[in-house]
Amino acid sequence: QVRVMESGGDSVQPGASLRLSCVVRGYPYSRMSLAWFRQIPGSEREGVASIDSAEEITYADSVKGRFTISRDNAKKTLYLQMDSLKPEDTAMYYCAAVARLSLQSLESSQYLYWGQGTQVTVSS
Repeated sequence: QVRVMESGGDSVQPGASLRLSCVVRGYPYSRMSLAWFRQIPGSEREGVASIDSAEEITYADSVKGRFTISRDNAKKTLYLQMDSLKPEDTAMYYCAAVARLSLQSLESSQYLYWGQGTQVTVSS
């Protein structure tokens, strides 16, 4: 079965950086489209960034210029480099995957496989 696991969340101060990682197992990784989502209690899951098998990338407006999504097919790992973190970035961050070659979407319903989440907290 497909397994997804995020890591790298932490509690940091505004302006700090974090790098989240996500390992995906159980399916040819290079054939998957991948994304990062985040969620705070009481809100729907919000798309942050996506990257398909051809490395076409989509970002939410709120993170453009600050976050960078990338993938390493050899390591079967998805990354989210987060710079200039703001308190409003505080959320549980989830890695998502789907067995599609060219999905460019920040809609959570499009992704079938999810990790358990890693908490990012930005506060002074």
